[in-house]
Amino acid sequence: MRRREFLSILGGVATWPLPLRAQSSSRPGHIGVFAASAANRVMGPAYRAFLDELRRVGFTEGENLLVNHKSSEQHLPALSEQAEAMARANVNVLVALGAEPALQACLGASRTIPIVFVANNYDPIARGYVQSLPKPGGNVTGVFLRQTELAEKQVELLTQALPGRNRLGVLWDYISADQFEPAERRAKLLRLEVHSLKMQDPPYDLEAAYRSLTDAGADMLLVLTSPFFALQREQLIMLATRQRIPTMFIFKDYAQAGGLMSYGADPLAMYRQGGTFVGKILNGAKPNDLPVEQPTKYEMVVNLRTAKALGIELPTDILLRADLVIE
Repeated sequence: MRRREFLSILGGVATWPLPLRAQSSSRPGHIGVFAASAANRVMGPAYRAFLDELRRVGFTEGENLLVNHKSSEQHLPALSEQAEAMARANVNVLVALGAEPALQACLGASRTIPIVFVANNYDPIARGYVQSLPKPGGNVTGVFLRQTELAEKQVELLTQALPGRNRLGVLWDYISADQFEPAERRAKLLRLEVHSLKMQDPPYDLEAAYRSLTDAGADMLLVLTSPFFALQREQLIMLATRQRIPTMFIFKDYAQAGGLMSYGADPLAMYRQGGTFVGKILNGAKPNDLPVEQPTKYEMVVNLRTAKALGIELPTDILLRADLVIE
């Protein structure tokens, strides 16, 4: 059931506006998109929200919009080859939804075709892809989720939900490396014992990872965000339950599927923001004239059924702060 709105570390929670009736654009569009595959239960629905937003602003796939969609769940060489093919096909916009390699591939393919990103695993300002939020510069703009700050907040919330526990396991990979450092720093400030595992070569050997965490005595777990973790959502949740390790994730889909907790931006709303950028550019806007935005909707979800199955009694304060408690 819904609870009171929970103020995020990045500001107040805003509600996404109700959809308007779409008006077909007289300007046809052709876009190349790197986004989650249908197999990705976490971000696949977000990609569909991206397309829905484009319909809302007047661009409908199969009518006045041609979409070349490729999976973002690939390594850079394959992404680069596909981005170059999109550029040769003279797409109007290149779109990189998710992890950094997709944006790297788009920039490698063209420095003139407008590029829209939704950056939820990296900092596009620190990496030099844009100059600043208000003045992106060049041919790139989009939506930036400050995941490093969220990683710190996730550690704090996990310790508040599980008072008395002090051995934190962290699962991360090369895509979520930027998140690991602030998460580890916050954990040490909270005097937690950190047991981290950097996963290699997807699909990851999660069975071995959980055995290692259990042997190390980890009594709670933070899974940082990566498309490769999202592809193994069911296994992550199953192993956390079997090994009785209460776990924090970023997106609510994990908690709805049986994870204990999640805290982060609403991926559907975030990808809709990306769709708005693409619609504006298809209608003639220049990327440099569109300031980079941050997500406007954040949510904390707690799965009370999972807590009971793990034998955990969550503090009332945590339940009251949650936007959604699954009972």
